[in-house]
Amino acid sequence: MSESLKTFVGGAEVEVPNSIPAIRAALPEDRREEFDHAINEAGVHEIQAVMRHWMLESVPDPEAEQILERLAQDEAERRSVA
Repeated sequence: MSESLKTFVGGAEVEVPNSIPAIRAALPEDRREEFDHAINEAGVHEIQAVMRHWMLESVPDPEAEQILERLAQDEAERRSVA
C-alpha cells in the first residue's frame, strides 16, 4: 500500500491522491478525459512528472491559482507592450 501524501492548502493539511485511479477520481469530471489522455501518452521517463502535475491539480489551492492568474496577466501585459 502506498504511503499517503499530504500538502497544505490555505493553512490546512490535506491528503493528496497518489495513484492513477485516486487522482482521476479527485479531478472534476470535465478534466478526467484530459487526464486519461496525458497518462496514456506518458512514457516511462515522463510518467512521474505527469502524475505529479495531476496530483497537484486534483487538490485545488485558491491562493496558488490567484498567483498563477496574476503571473499570466503580467506576462500578457508585457507581451502587449513589447
